[in-house]
Amino acid sequence: MKAQGFKKSKTDGNKRRKRKENVREQTQCRFCRSKTKYVDYKDIEVLSKLLTHRGKIFSRKRSGNCASCQRKVSLAIKRSRFIGLLPFTS
Repeated sequence: MKAQGFKKSKTDGNKRRKRKENVREQTQCRFCRSKTKYVDYKDIEVLSKLLTHRGKIFSRKRSGNCASCQRKVSLAIKRSRFIGLLPFTS
């Protein structure tokens, strides 16, 4: 007896999935473009653009920051929240 399984059609072996090539260039984050080494926790205008209206920090994908700058931003936001410049929640 043969084991029942999926039948492979003749055309399945010839097809290969094509990968989409990324045409978009690698862009730098806003802090790397301005060559900022330190994200100031007192700069509320910049930090508030990286928060939702509920007070959550935007992800790297959403904010466009690189990993090192995202860590600096989250540290600056936490410092400004502790001092009372930014709210913890809305």
